[in-house]
Amino acid sequence: MPSEPIEAEFAYPPVLTQAQEEEYRQLEKEGPLSGRTTPTVAGGSPNSLSEVEQARKHEGYIIVQFDKGAGEDPREWSHGRKWVVTLGTAFLCLAVALGSSIITGDMTGPAKELGIKQIVANLTVTCFVIGFGVGPLFLSPLSEIFGRRPIYIVSVFLYFIFTLPSALARNAATLIIARQIAGIAASAPICNMGGSIADVWAVEERGIPMAVFSAMLFVGPCLGPVVGSWIGERAGWRWIYWVLFIFCGLCFAVTCLLPETLAPILLRKKAEELRKKTGNDKYRTLEELERLPFTQMLKIALFRPLKMLFTEPIVLFMSFYLSFVYGLLYLLFFAFPIAFEEIRGFSGGLTGTTFVSIMIGIFFAGLVLPKQERIYAEATKHGHYPEARLFPMMIGAFIMPMGLFIFAFTGAYPWVHWIAPCIAGAIFGFSMILLYVSANSYIIDSYSDFGASAMAAKTFMRSEIGAVVPLYVNPMFHNMGFQYAGLLLALIGCLIAPMPFVFYKWGEKIRLGSKMASKGVRRGPDALDEKAC
Repeated sequence: MPSEPIEAEFAYPPVLTQAQEEEYRQLEKEGPLSGRTTPTVAGGSPNSLSEVEQARKHEGYIIVQFDKGAGEDPREWSHGRKWVVTLGTAFLCLAVALGSSIITGDMTGPAKELGIKQIVANLTVTCFVIGFGVGPLFLSPLSEIFGRRPIYIVSVFLYFIFTLPSALARNAATLIIARQIAGIAASAPICNMGGSIADVWAVEERGIPMAVFSAMLFVGPCLGPVVGSWIGERAGWRWIYWVLFIFCGLCFAVTCLLPETLAPILLRKKAEELRKKTGNDKYRTLEELERLPFTQMLKIALFRPLKMLFTEPIVLFMSFYLSFVYGLLYLLFFAFPIAFEEIRGFSGGLTGTTFVSIMIGIFFAGLVLPKQERIYAEATKHGHYPEARLFPMMIGAFIMPMGLFIFAFTGAYPWVHWIAPCIAGAIFGFSMILLYVSANSYIIDSYSDFGASAMAAKTFMRSEIGAVVPLYVNPMFHNMGFQYAGLLLALIGCLIAPMPFVFYKWGEKIRLGSKMASKGVRRGPDALDEKAC
């Protein structure tokens, strides 16, 4: 049984099987209100010492559970209500993703007006993205204690409030500190939306909701420069922040309308009502009886991901690969203006419009992913093994350097038609989705018992590496020259391209040697399905 819930971003589809998920939810959510005291041992001898200890812990309590068919369980809500939750949280994620990149529409404006160096102005992006890596380390465990709704409300409110100082900033310190706090607060929707989807949708229903989630997280950063560049060109850089502030205010209003979806929190409220109504203090939920102390939860949330990052080769190298891809996305936010605005003389607004090319690539990748799921199902019909998730990554690893080579050799020259670097952007967007979705699913399948910690490790490395990109991209392209800087990135892409092939061949051996990884192995047509670790 999974030892921690999976709240993984970009998993397609979510990686717990129906059997695993039902086993996990059975402990907390299923069945009618028992209305009786839990027996110590029922119907024979316990199977293990842990079962005896668990039975003793529950002895004398009335375990509160959902009434089947009463609509108490979020999984039993109507489809309309489920989609309200899904689209509402997706709207929050769009605001966060948009906020990370919309200000790149005019990065020279604050540098000139505030009299600071361009690299200092670029810290507004760096600090915001750093928050994406830091925030989930403590916001995720807090959501398990207080529920998703309070965390959404508080974090989006802070995101909303701390966007205002950026619009009013008279110095660099105000701008940078406000963006840092806003970035940490804004990470909550991203690290919790996967959980919100899992709260209300069953495994077999989750494909489209997770696709909506992924679309917001990928399209949002690309949409930011498109919107921000036109605002910056027509109204100035401060209005970029004002528009973001207004949008965040709208998001806060949406957040206040979202219901709580985390089942243990709903059960806890039900138990409180029963204790108050009956005067019987024995009504308890399993979560109340078995919950770890907050300090222990926080310790696990902070240290287990870091431990996995440095002791688990799959987590380390896949995180590095995804960090490189994520860094490239933010690098293009600064490289496109060089290719189109500086070299070709495009206006700021037209330069921002070129980011549509990346979104086109993302769209076509989304059309390919369902085909991959059929390939995955065929490859694992005799037994599931994580390496079957790597097929799209193998394709993406081959395609991505092609896009980088095209960008390097076409973006550098004004006489080359502008469509050429846009084609490179589309190729990058296509390969980015294949790489990201495949690698994320592989990480979680490889660590099904510790999927949340593995993803937290990846998110931390990805955000910290992605955050430093704005600090070196302009000096890199100007000092090395556009073509050679782009060529260097393409060569790095070629250097790390064999990684999915390496893990496809030796990943199983690496997992079998790990204490934390799942042990699923490739089986022949006559073999039985393997059992998860």
